[in-house]
Amino acid sequence: MRLFRIMLSPILLPISLLYGLVVFIRNRFYDYGLKHSSKFDIPIICVGNITVGGTGKTPHVEYLINLLKSDFSIASLSRGYKRKTEGFILSTSESTDHEIGDEPRQIKKKFPEIHVAVDAYRTNGIKQLLLHNPNINAILLDDAFQHRKVKPGLSILLVDYSRPLHRDFILPFGNLREHAFEKKRADIIVITKAPTHLSEADQMIFLNKLNPCSNQKVFFSTFSYGNLVPVFNHDNVIAVSDLGNPSILMISGIANPKPLKKYITENISKNIQVLEYSDHYNFKESDFKDIEKKFKEIDSNSKIIITTEKDAMRLQKFSNIANNVKELFFYIPIKVDFLNNQADIFNQQIIEYVRKN
Repeated sequence: MRLFRIMLSPILLPISLLYGLVVFIRNRFYDYGLKHSSKFDIPIICVGNITVGGTGKTPHVEYLINLLKSDFSIASLSRGYKRKTEGFILSTSESTDHEIGDEPRQIKKKFPEIHVAVDAYRTNGIKQLLLHNPNINAILLDDAFQHRKVKPGLSILLVDYSRPLHRDFILPFGNLREHAFEKKRADIIVITKAPTHLSEADQMIFLNKLNPCSNQKVFFSTFSYGNLVPVFNHDNVIAVSDLGNPSILMISGIANPKPLKKYITENISKNIQVLEYSDHYNFKESDFKDIEKKFKEIDSNSKIIITTEKDAMRLQKFSNIANNVKELFFYIPIKVDFLNNQADIFNQQIIEYVRKN
């Protein structure tokens, strides 16, 4: 992809410069009050990024839900990326990914007690949420760092450790939705997917290049992987340590599958084949035939299929699948951990904001 962009740089670079100018002017209009941002009398936490795709928004939103749900009535609001519907929808346990999108469906399935809604117009979405549920204590805006029609009370910016802002360029030549210096709008910056044993010296090097504002809190987070959960029958959970050394067919329809592949290679098996699809891919029956064919071609007495939790949400709708494939089809859940014992500090800042507002 990088080589492709370099080859097309005479075309892409001028477009990026023009797009960057438009985004810069738009942001200044909001900064100077020439465009209106709505404020609400309720704690609103925005979780977003500047880099396109794959910074770990959903696991971090789930972390916040786990942190707050026992003491507060929480709602999650996103646009519902790639859903087939329009307007405001308040999800139920029966909502499908076609109706609300795969990420909201995953959140609703894992946290049925919270309010999960989708609306491309976040201002309207917040109003509708509060109309349906006046007792909501806080709203999490998922992927809304660029949605400036709403002014959040607390803004969390996620930056992928392997794709730092200072090495990137604005779309379409690079992967940035807006200029890197717009990170100044964030109250908290979380460097995601950091190596588990990242040294303090390497953290300082990264921070110096990131150059955060003096008022911004910066945290480093990483992912930890759980036991294998069957995609079609959640009862038979298998510990990674009990797997032995099976051959793996990995199915991925997310923006950045490299961390999962790295984890599988280092902790489960080096004998791995990957079927990679585009981010938020809408799997079809024909894709399952390809998966079954690829799995059958793996010459091993011990083999399994592994996918992501997000992909599992979109794969579960297929019921007409061979049982021998169903029984060997798993996903690996992930959760967020903070480096340097910073979780307590992060948690305290979030909880204090919600309580005081």
